Amino acid sequence: MDVVLLSRIQFALTIMFHYLFPPLTIGLGIFLVYLEGRYLKTRDPQYEAATKFWVRIFALNFAIGVASGIVMEFQFGTNWAVYSRYVGDVFGAALAAEGIFAFFLESGFLALLVFGWDKVSPKVHFFSTVMVALGSIFSAVWIIVAISWQQTPAGFAIRDVESPAGVVQRAELTDFWSVVFNPSAMDRLVHVLLGAFVLGAFFIMSVSAYYLIKNRHLEFARKSFVPALVVGILASIAVAVSGDSQGKIVAQYQPAKLAAIEGVYKTTDTGTPMLLFGIPDSEAKTMRYKVEIPGLLSFLVHGDSDKPVNGLDKFEPDVPPVAIPFFSFHIMVGLGIYFIVLTLYGLWCLKKGTLFRKKWLLWVFVFSVIGPFAANQLGWIAAEVGRQPWIVYNLLKTGDAVSKGLAASSVVGSIVMFGVIYLMLFAVWIYLLNEKIQKGPESVSTSE
Repeated sequence: MDVVLLSRIQFALTIMFHYLFPPLTIGLGIFLVYLEGRYLKTRDPQYEAATKFWVRIFALNFAIGVASGIVMEFQFGTNWAVYSRYVGDVFGAALAAEGIFAFFLESGFLALLVFGWDKVSPKVHFFSTVMVALGSIFSAVWIIVAISWQQTPAGFAIRDVESPAGVVQRAELTDFWSVVFNPSAMDRLVHVLLGAFVLGAFFIMSVSAYYLIKNRHLEFARKSFVPALVVGILASIAVAVSGDSQGKIVAQYQPAKLAAIEGVYKTTDTGTPMLLFGIPDSEAKTMRYKVEIPGLLSFLVHGDSDKPVNGLDKFEPDVPPVAIPFFSFHIMVGLGIYFIVLTLYGLWCLKKGTLFRKKWLLWVFVFSVIGPFAANQLGWIAAEVGRQPWIVYNLLKTGDAVSKGLAASSVVGSIVMFGVIYLMLFAVWIYLLNEKIQKGPESVSTSE
């Protein structure tokens, strides 16, 4: 098999598994701050019990996330040595900042968060909770800066440098803040953080709804479910707004990716329709069984329903694949609409006082947590596959970035090994997560 394809599969496997955990860590972090803040203000023991329970879930998720994340950085050297040499000066700066300013902040205060309840004052413990939550967000900032630079590179210069292989080209950092604020970084950051808040909210609603159905820990479940529902509504709506803004950035800087995720094979003479559904046929370069809204894509991109959007025919021969980014993007959008509808309906039932009596709806919330996990994964798939054939957009192609002399058999072996290890890690995560949920929060004296 092709060593480039195998290396891409390996990296996709490791990044997709790892990315199950950071969004949940970020999403849970803001709820820890809220719940412990409420405890400090009200001294209600239910808020203390709720904070301690979600801290245990947070710590488990953090540990698995760290274990799964270490592998990815080694792959830059083993599988993508040419890429690492080409962008190391820029990409490495962002990764170093993530370690110095984010990971150590988060992990440094994590011990106080988990073990410091009876060892430090409530205010100091609350401060550690805030620092851990900020650390998880800062970690996302630097990772997203690095990844966004691949999509919309800025703040660098291409220079020839001497190497054992002769003179090679290298991207060297010239303006650190231009890298940080590259054209897509802030829009992407907002979108990713909002997606994490949606996941955190749905995860908390899922566990809380389970307790309500089982008639266990009722006061805890209500105190957790209601703020999560509010965050779920606000974040789901905000994600839609952020997605529109990010779409305009993609249209400006990566028009080939936009054409792929929207299934636009050919440039039209007039306004370009928005495809709601279709089956890509890349051989015939057309969409089969399509359902579309005339002129809507042109309106969203240009503000003019008669101005066409460039199709993939304008970017030959360097065009991305269509099927994967198209389906990933459209399923993600569909899930986003589902989140908005479900949470708004949940709020309406809450206002009527019927939410916690509708067992069928609570069951829907229990299983709906799968949706945000899937949506976060699908968003990255659409973004990364839509960038192909470039690993650094318009600068370095993926096929040219793989390590020289890398054997396909070695990559296959590592894929199998990683697959087995990650299956074991996933099983451990599910087992421990279920154990903690079944045990539930600490009992407190209530009227429950």
